[in-house]
Amino acid sequence: MKILNLISDTVTQPCSQMLKTMFEAKVGDDVFGEDPTVNLLEEKIAHLFQKEKALFCPSGTMTNQIAIKTNTRALDEMICNSLSHVVKYEGAGYAWFSSISTQLIDRKDGKITPSQIQASLKPSFNWLSQSRLVVIENTCNAGGGTVYTLEEVKEIAQFCKQNHLKLHLDGARLFNALQSTGEKPEDWGPLFDTLSICLSKGLGAPVGSLLLGSAEDIALARRYRKIMGGGMRQAGYLAAAGIFALDNNIERLTEDHLHAKMLGEALLVAPSVESVVTPQTNILLYCLKDSVEGFHYLEDLEKHGVKASLFGPKLVRMVTHKDLTADDIHIACSIISKL
Repeated sequence: MKILNLISDTVTQPCSQMLKTMFEAKVGDDVFGEDPTVNLLEEKIAHLFQKEKALFCPSGTMTNQIAIKTNTRALDEMICNSLSHVVKYEGAGYAWFSSISTQLIDRKDGKITPSQIQASLKPSFNWLSQSRLVVIENTCNAGGGTVYTLEEVKEIAQFCKQNHLKLHLDGARLFNALQSTGEKPEDWGPLFDTLSICLSKGLGAPVGSLLLGSAEDIALARRYRKIMGGGMRQAGYLAAAGIFALDNNIERLTEDHLHAKMLGEALLVAPSVESVVTPQTNILLYCLKDSVEGFHYLEDLEKHGVKASLFGPKLVRMVTHKDLTADDIHIACSIISKL
């Protein structure tokens, strides 16, 4: 029996064309700045988002943590949604690496607004941490793949500039958001001090994320990457996969979004399901009925050929991706509608 893996879009395998591109890459020592393929990837993404420089890192957690370190000083405070990846899934790295605290905004879709940021600001008393950095996540993973529009972000960026706050974008699935709204990368990049872009989720590369920012910030970030153990040598083999992903796997993200909607519709009639969060992109969250135990539900689901993950005692997440065909989704819909 084929298992349909909907745990995450990080489970994808490189296609044959991507592997061919990786094997043919020209490489050097990236720690010395001498890997031509890494340099090409960094230049490509920086140009795409109209930023001065970019830095290739092993993971989105590393790019986020380097960004936090670059944008803050010890004893500062970071403002973000309580569902943000930088808070929930990065091992309190902001405290370990940057010695900062957090001011969390509770909103179940994972987004925040200028008025909420305003209410979170600390006065400049020496017994309080200092508000320094705002982080938003687009799409918001734990919020159900929810999307910020450009107009929403423009208002946040303007507020941050007026209040001397740094602004970082955790854009792990930013291309999903842009495909959903039809907006352009060049309109987004200038709004942020730093941006993190992941290649190994919806875009299907095996490894890698990029941090974008000013030349000054990326020079400092490069030092932090080395200290954190992220300096890679012949990383061009991985960077080549990233270039292939950017060239070939962005527009097809709309297929993943359609597949998530199909799954959501099937879940509406499923006996075990209490409610479904309408998917905006490729992430689907749904809540089980009180009588259904989450772990037992997942076990039953896998026995029938579908893998998903728990985001709470009764909150289930499914994520569509490039390795699932339309036929796979139809099979998954048939299975989940009956459980």
